[in-house]
Amino acid sequence: MDSAQYQRTIAARFTVFDQDGNGYISREDFSTAAAALLAEFGATARSDQGQDLYYGAEALWQGLAGIADRDGDQRITRSEFAHSAVKRLRDSPERFAEIARPFVRAAVAVADGGEDRAAGRTQAVRMLTALGVEPGAATAAVETLDGDEGRIGEDRLLKAVAAYFTTADPDVRDL
Repeated sequence: MDSAQYQRTIAARFTVFDQDGNGYISREDFSTAAAALLAEFGATARSDQGQDLYYGAEALWQGLAGIADRDGDQRITRSEFAHSAVKRLRDSPERFAEIARPFVRAAVAVADGGEDRAAGRTQAVRMLTALGVEPGAATAAVETLDGDEGRIGEDRLLKAVAAYFTTADPDVRDL
């Protein structure tokens, strides 16, 4: 796949982060995602899990902004997102995984009630749907990630999320 095609594929994934659909990614998009996830699972922002999730959302925003906000305006455009993925993340999905780890860890803890760093199928679908993934795509992604264990661990989910945002043909295409 050539760089231009890769850039178009990654640019299309921009909409997952652009929670409010205003054409750019901002800190508020991450707060919106955290609030939606907390509401889905009946957790409060003041709980330990809520605080961890907002911390993770802020860490993800800061990491992504540090990579992609080329003009420093605290907003990431589709072009900035695609350009940064091509230039900085294509050859290093583990870098994105480290940026996303606090949010993914906290999201799984909210979804599973903090039990074992793994979410059941139903919890994982609810989590992805709350974050804006279409229900059919969320179900397909969970089936792909789950295998036969019935639970999706934080590490497996993190690897899939990193692949989705940094490679043009990840294992989980429908996130």
